[in-house]
Amino acid sequence: MLTEGLNPNEFTLSSLITLCGSKLGLFDYGRELHCYIVRKMNLDVDSCVRLDCCLIDMYSRCSKVSLARQVFDQMRFRNVHAWTAMISGCLQNGDVEESVHLFCKMRRTSGVEPNEVTLVTLLPACSLIAGLLGVKQIHGLSVKKGFVNHTLLCNSLIDMYSKNGLLTSARKVFDHDCRSKDAISWGCMILGCGVHGEGQVAVALWDKMLANEVKPVAISVVGVLSVCSKSGLVEKGLDVYDKAINVYGLEPTVEMCSCVVDLLARSRQLNEALSFIKAMALEPGPSVWGALVSASVVNTDYETRVLGYKSLIEIEPENPSNYVSLSNLLATSRKWDYVADVPRTMKERKLRKLPGCSWITINSKTHSFVAADKAHSASHKIYEILNELILVMKRP
Repeated sequence: MLTEGLNPNEFTLSSLITLCGSKLGLFDYGRELHCYIVRKMNLDVDSCVRLDCCLIDMYSRCSKVSLARQVFDQMRFRNVHAWTAMISGCLQNGDVEESVHLFCKMRRTSGVEPNEVTLVTLLPACSLIAGLLGVKQIHGLSVKKGFVNHTLLCNSLIDMYSKNGLLTSARKVFDHDCRSKDAISWGCMILGCGVHGEGQVAVALWDKMLANEVKPVAISVVGVLSVCSKSGLVEKGLDVYDKAINVYGLEPTVEMCSCVVDLLARSRQLNEALSFIKAMALEPGPSVWGALVSASVVNTDYETRVLGYKSLIEIEPENPSNYVSLSNLLATSRKWDYVADVPRTMKERKLRKLPGCSWITINSKTHSFVAADKAHSASHKIYEILNELILVMKRP
């Protein structure tokens, strides 16, 4: 186009910038376009804001959030789209607190009010920082602003309420606020029911979704398959997978296949699970073999567990957890010659297993713990209560 003497406008450039942000390998092209805009383009305010928003998004998706912030700080005029792009950029790059800080600054200092996309973008950040309270605050603000019936926002609220343990609120949003339900709405609600052990409710929702002629998407299929696996509904789960692929024309995903493997393996059909893995059109990933390994632990199937761990090591040679698990398994079977090979292989590959860590936040203070940790000031009392719980769990 340039060779033929035609100059791009802001729409041409915004399309190209969006492509540059989709792959890290195109980052240099994105910088060249940025330079072209600075040197060649004489833009009005609206066009300038549009392109700056695209640049912020591009730099953020390429993990160059500092460059995105430079573009944002140099903008002469910032509308809600610019603020939302910067908030999203911080959240994508793990700076949750800064995304919330920007939102507060947007409203208090700049007087710019959020739209429904801003609230959807901010919702995960508020959930991470303030948990259920943060979700409720965003929900309340959406009601105040009149966005509560927006489908995308409802979907996010259903998901966040479910993840924060309040399934009843998620169901209220689904039943009353979400007036125009799409496949994602149904999928989020099905998945939420599954996470909370409401297997029969989730399956009933799946059947109702199909009765309403809503074509399922991958998330809803994964949700109902997960529910069927945990609830022991093997035939229903296999029927769901079959219809998703052969009736609704969905491409099988690794997540779907993992759920089917888990479904079969949990019901002690390990041979069928292995046959399914071998027949998969996709390359079985860590989640597929991990599902088989987890189920074989319950079924005490030694050979299947060894096969699973070896497959995991082949797929993830840099993951030390797989080596440690295989070593422990071989040790329980007294395969001492093979046990010695595992640490040697880890040493050759310079792998080291870091101890697992868990944490809990109480009154805005975070307490972290690692295995056999006694550094905490209340560790004596913690272990006392833990011992009491162990005794209760061991009672017949």
